[in-house]
Amino acid sequence: MNECVLVVDDDREIVKAIAILLEKEGYEVLKAYDGLQALDTLMNHEVRLILLDVMMPKLDGLSTLLKIREKRNLPVIVLSAKSEDTDKVLGLSMGADDYVTKPYNPQELTARVKSHLRRYTSLGGIHEQSGREEIENGRLVYNGPERTLYADGEPVKLTATELKIVELFMRNLGRVFPAEEIYRRVWEEEAYAPENTVMVHIRRIREKIELNPKEPEYVKVVWGIGYKMEKK
Repeated sequence: MNECVLVVDDDREIVKAIAILLEKEGYEVLKAYDGLQALDTLMNHEVRLILLDVMMPKLDGLSTLLKIREKRNLPVIVLSAKSEDTDKVLGLSMGADDYVTKPYNPQELTARVKSHLRRYTSLGGIHEQSGREEIENGRLVYNGPERTLYADGEPVKLTATELKIVELFMRNLGRVFPAEEIYRRVWEEEAYAPENTVMVHIRRIREKIELNPKEPEYVKVVWGIGYKMEKK
């Protein structure tokens, strides 16, 4: 069965164009034209990735994203005409995995979709189970076979992107990773100025695992170099 992508935009021509693009790549495409319709579609279909516009009637993209994140951790790529860094950071901080500005480059869009689906599939253990051990680090335990992080014995709800970052850190305790290397390993592509994207994901991880996210004891910044997971 082909992997299913949900495309959500109130501009029907854009939805149609993206659908044609993705169907040529072999994906099944579902279409929605506002946030409420998108949520309804998610309830009734096995969707693997969402392309989500920001400015929409009835329920805007960011509000839709918050609703999706209450129940699902599947990859969400935000589509928006807004190219300001503040808008990008806002979308990422609310739970998006990636951000593509309109007008989008077709090759770039399909590459992003493929990259996120590949990571989500492998992390979700749909086709493979890598990692055979548990890694303990203070309050945190990463279970390789389950692809789950536990904090104080409770599973932490992480998106596929966040989990990939956490796995990178937990398997390399104490090692400092520059933002560029984190992006390259997690998003599996080269990036121009990835600092904002990585920073927002790090902040979200801290909010989920640290007792005091403003004074983190685990995910530390090493100024001028990058980030690391402190070994406990």
